[in-house]
Amino acid sequence: MKNEKKGNNWTAYHDPDAGRYFAEIIYTSREGREQYDYEITRDIYSRLGTFEDDTDNERLIKTAKMTYSFENTMCGTLGPERMVWDEEANEAMHKCEQKRKKKI
Repeated sequence: MKNEKKGNNWTAYHDPDAGRYFAEIIYTSREGREQYDYEITRDIYSRLGTFEDDTDNERLIKTAKMTYSFENTMCGTLGPERMVWDEEANEAMHKCEQKRKKKI
C-alpha cells in the first residue's frame, strides 16, 4: 500500500480521506509484548524511513502525541495494562486500519 511505511518495529500510515497520519511501535519478545500508537504529523511521516537506523525512526515517532499504549511483559507488569490517551484519535486510527485491511 502506498500510504504505508514500515520498519523493523514500527509502521506508519496515512489516511487520505481524513488527512491524518498514524504510527505504531510494537516490541515482541519471549518476555511479552508492548505496543504504542501515535498520531503523527505530515512532516514526521515524510521523514520516516530516511534514517539508516530504525532506532532513529522510532525516536522521531515518539516525539508525536501518544494515543494508546499496551504493555504485557514479565518484566514489570503482572497482566495486560492498557491506557488510551486520546480516544478520538484512537478510534480514527482503528478506522484507518480497517480501511487499509480492506484495500490489501
